[in-house]
Formats: sequence, structure tokens, C-alpha cells
Amino acid sequence: MRNWSTDTTELKKNPEKWAVWELEQLVNFGLQGKRLDAKLLERHLSKLQIDPHRKDYLNFLLHEAR
Repeated sequence: MRNWSTDTTELKKNPEKWAVWELEQLVNFGLQGKRLDAKLLERHLSKLQIDPHRKDYLNFLLHEAR
């Protein structure tokens, strides 16, 4: 994943912040061949700063799949 506006080397030092940032990037800018980890998404969904409708849809998918 390429990102020119974030110092990812510093961000990777904090696993919690890295996971949230990476999920936000994948949801907002495309998966680019990757898959979202459902457990990781469920754990951090409330912390993601994404479009509320997209967040609702992801929440629906997570709970509907069970």
C-alpha cells in the first residue's frame, strides 16, 4: 500500500493505530487484491473514520454472515 501523506514507519510501531489506519485505507481507497479480515474489522469498526453509510453496510455484512 502506498501512502505519501503518512509516515507509516512511525505508525507501524503502534499495532492498534496501524490496524485502524490500514482498514480505513482499504475501505476508502480500495482493497487492491487484498481481503478484509472479518475479526479485525469487527474489533476496530467503531474506531474507523469512514462514511457512516459504509460503516453501517460493513456492520450489516459482518452480522449477516453469521
